[in-house]
Amino acid sequence: MLIIGIDPGITGSICFFQDGKITDVIEMPNMPEGKKNKKQVNGAQIYYEISSRIKDIKKEDIKVIIEQVSAMPGQGVTSMFNFGQSFGILKGICSAMQLPMYFVRPTKWKKYFNLINSEKDASRTKAIEVFPYFSSELSRKKDSNKADAILIASFYYETYKLEE
Repeated sequence: MLIIGIDPGITGSICFFQDGKITDVIEMPNMPEGKKNKKQVNGAQIYYEISSRIKDIKKEDIKVIIEQVSAMPGQGVTSMFNFGQSFGILKGICSAMQLPMYFVRPTKWKKYFNLINSEKDASRTKAIEVFPYFSSELSRKKDSNKADAILIASFYYETYKLEE
């Protein structure tokens, strides 16, 4: 089974996780939007990245796990709108591709990995600990979004496996 773990948002990531192993992790494709160097997710590129990795896999053998995001106190209206827009684009692409989607709240997967009330960078440390062979891909501080996508996919794999 291929699990696609997604940390939504402009700086998020997409993890491709098969049979308990990370096969690839990419930063969320984005593109410029208007003036002021603002960015938005690039839906066409997301579609390409996913479709090129699933072309030889039956749809029933794919699960897309998207972090269930919601408004957070202290975030600006514009940034929350952009975040919601990214989330909607991801849902739309997966729906159009007829891929089964599951949503997991951050508290659920973070609790599983003992990351509740931890620093943002703690997920990177945890991903390196669980997947040492992938540590070179998580060497930068900004790779914590890749780590989140990895842990989201791994959380689903581990809990789904336990239910079988």
